Amino acid sequence: MNRAKPLPSLSVFFPAYNDAGSIGGLVERANDVARALADDVEIIVVNDGSRDETAGVLQELQTRLPTLRVVTHASNRGYGGALRSGFAAARKDWVFYTDGDGQYDPAELSRLVTALRPGVDWVNGYKLVRRDPYIRILIGSVYNALVRALFRIAIRDVDCDFRLIRRSRLEPIQLESDSGAICVELACQLHARFTTFAEVGIPHYHRRYGGSQFFNVHRVFDTGRQLIGLWRRLAARKHTAFAQHESG
Repeated sequence: MNRAKPLPSLSVFFPAYNDAGSIGGLVERANDVARALADDVEIIVVNDGSRDETAGVLQELQTRLPTLRVVTHASNRGYGGALRSGFAAARKDWVFYTDGDGQYDPAELSRLVTALRPGVDWVNGYKLVRRDPYIRILIGSVYNALVRALFRIAIRDVDCDFRLIRRSRLEPIQLESDSGAICVELACQLHARFTTFAEVGIPHYHRRYGGSQFFNVHRVFDTGRQLIGLWRRLAARKHTAFAQHESG
């Protein structure tokens, strides 16, 4: 008798921007681990307007991996835009995503699955040790502390893009951010729906190919602007809810 697998069905997706050097190996590794965790599997890559050979790598992979679907953006829509496309494309009961740059190993998905318990709606990874230049580690620490204080989120590492989420919890959510602020927006919306989450430590690796798309002046400014907009929207909703409660 075959042993039942932990998940009924699983979507795995990667946002990719100029990740030709890493995306092929990540997709193949993700396909192997996903098949060990669920019988019904799909792998999705959102090619977010890449200017390198990412499209060619994915086209070749599709000839060998029937589980792979590619969503292509004609132009770069930003990290948030890529995530929104990935969530919209996912069809299975559970959705896992991580980045296409190779700083996380998709085989570690099994760690997230072992943290699932009855009633747990999503599992958030956190970096055991961040393998980045010192300045990025410093900025990341400040960013996490600021986000936790402003948005009152209890997540240990909000910018660890290694997450497993029940799709039924994602369906009612309308995400708007195009930048890295989408991770905060996602966590806030999941919290607002009284979902239950678990956290698991995940290894983080040095980037072997390319450079960060986030750490430039334009993207940092855009993320800051969208975080302020998100904070204002949430504050306005709380004020409206309080006024309605008082008038009732």
